[in-house]
Amino acid sequence: MKRVIALVAAITLLSCPAPGWTATLPPPNSVAAEYNVYWNGIHVAVMTESFEAKDGGYRIVSHSQAVGLVSLFVRQPLRLLSSGRLTAAGLQPQHFEGKRSDSDPRRASAEFDWPAGQLKITHDGKSEQLKLPPATQDLLSAMYQFMFLELESLQRFELSMTNGRKLNQHWYAVRSGVEIETPLGRMTTVHVVKQHRPDESGAEIWLAPQHRHLPVRMLVLDEDGGRYEQVLVKIELKP
Repeated sequence: MKRVIALVAAITLLSCPAPGWTATLPPPNSVAAEYNVYWNGIHVAVMTESFEAKDGGYRIVSHSQAVGLVSLFVRQPLRLLSSGRLTAAGLQPQHFEGKRSDSDPRRASAEFDWPAGQLKITHDGKSEQLKLPPATQDLLSAMYQFMFLELESLQRFELSMTNGRKLNQHWYAVRSGVEIETPLGRMTTVHVVKQHRPDESGAEIWLAPQHRHLPVRMLVLDEDGGRYEQVLVKIELKP
């Protein structure tokens, strides 16, 4: 059960585009989305997210509330927040945090100092300064950055993302025109797959062009065979 709770609290799938990619369309003024979260096929949480773009900036808030048996052990929702600037290349995060409460000992945060090229991550009561790669995203902004990109023209791309605990970089392969069944009907998607070694976790994302390349399904397979899945059940975009 502790493993289930940890996986619900640590959504490590998200990522970011490589330097040099440019935004193609202005973002919607707002996005409201809801996902069902599963662990090994068991419904363990409901995730609600909101994205707002205003006055040259953005703000993303995500709440994950445990359901079923997990809710007996995890009563406080996990809250993730990302805020930053809108640029010619899309989202440029400035602040990220994840916590269940102000007293949560596992709370984590990241501060992006773009002029200095420094990333400050804080977790478990300690802070660390890292070199900030160009176009780095955080756990939330990375997924919404896909709204700005022409993924169909790519075959693979590099990712750089922080969750406030570490900075990860990976390569992902891209395949367009993949049809899947979803709670919102059958959709044609862009399928993004993490390239990994056999001893590393696997990750896949299905992005819907009809919904501005937002994710409709996400899947993580950990090294021990555990299966984490996130499925879109509601979405509303306002231009």
